Amino acid sequence: MSLKLEGVTKVVNGVHHVHPTDIELMNGTMNVLLGPTLAGKTSLMRLMAGLDKPTEGRILWNGEDVTGMRVQDRQVAMVYQQFINYPSMSVYDNIASPMRLMGKSTAEVDAAVRKTADLMKLTPMLDRKPLELSGGQQQRCALARALVKNAGLVLLDEPLANLDYKLREELRVEIPKIFEEAGSIFVYATTEPEEALLLGGNTATMWEGRITQFGVTPQIYRNPADATTARVFSDPPMNFLSISKAGSKIMFGDGQSTAASGRLNDLADGRYLAGFRPNHLELNKHTPEAMKFNCKLAVTEITGSETFIHLDHHDERWVGVVHGVHELEQGIELPVYLDPSHVYIFGQDGALVASAAYAQAA
Repeated sequence: MSLKLEGVTKVVNGVHHVHPTDIELMNGTMNVLLGPTLAGKTSLMRLMAGLDKPTEGRILWNGEDVTGMRVQDRQVAMVYQQFINYPSMSVYDNIASPMRLMGKSTAEVDAAVRKTADLMKLTPMLDRKPLELSGGQQQRCALARALVKNAGLVLLDEPLANLDYKLREELRVEIPKIFEEAGSIFVYATTEPEEALLLGGNTATMWEGRITQFGVTPQIYRNPADATTARVFSDPPMNFLSISKAGSKIMFGDGQSTAASGRLNDLADGRYLAGFRPNHLELNKHTPEAMKFNCKLAVTEITGSETFIHLDHHDERWVGVVHGVHELEQGIELPVYLDPSHVYIFGQDGALVASAAYAQAA
């Protein structure tokens, strides 16, 4: 089973919602669309579903061109982040509704509903109305309705976004297990890199209507093709620092320099962009190789057991995520440390030149 997009675009009033896209998705694995709000994830899903027609390009389902086929004639189901259930109907009837519309017999409907309800842990709630359920149970009901029709393509558009943290954590673990048994092609849109990593499978990173990279999720996280992909696959986004290589030295914008050892020594002389994830900035020097940067503290955010520190380093704004609760005074000079093994090197065009040493060792 396969879904293939060939040169697919979507232009609305002269604005590209989706730039030329080529991608092939197979069943048997989770396919994640990862990108910020307005990256084009929903637009791309609507094209896949047949809800919108592409401006250019073709959509192939198992090799057959279905570009102009109505959504009603496709084997597709879609779940949105809102709880879209029929409030006047029981959970049983909500789940059964797609099967009844397909003209299935009473026996077929009953068997499918009970099997899907058992999979989604909804059996004790079949006689209840959606508004009598918790938020997580309501979304399970919506997911069950998508699964029950045994659609070949199931599209999930940020389905956990409106749930509280605990419910999101529970369903993130359960969803891949549920989908493994279904055998359909699943596409899951999210703005959260952590969610993509937890779901596994393959990930397509998106930015401003373009897929910047597609492949096995952990590999993209460790080896982003370019600075844009690295920015998307980091929460908070990856920090960047302009550097230059001259002979055996790496020089930073603040006048600092360090020996170009190891993989950095292999770089040709010139200007580069160094990138590092916020969790790799430290308030203390933990390794002899760690580089020190003097910054000005702009804002501090304490979130649970972590502190987000927003820093100004010359013309750059960095964010660090450090363990523990740190009550720091706004505007103070704050030294931070970065181990060179956590640094990615990108060219002036944004393309990856060298992955971080820790990622290569993983």
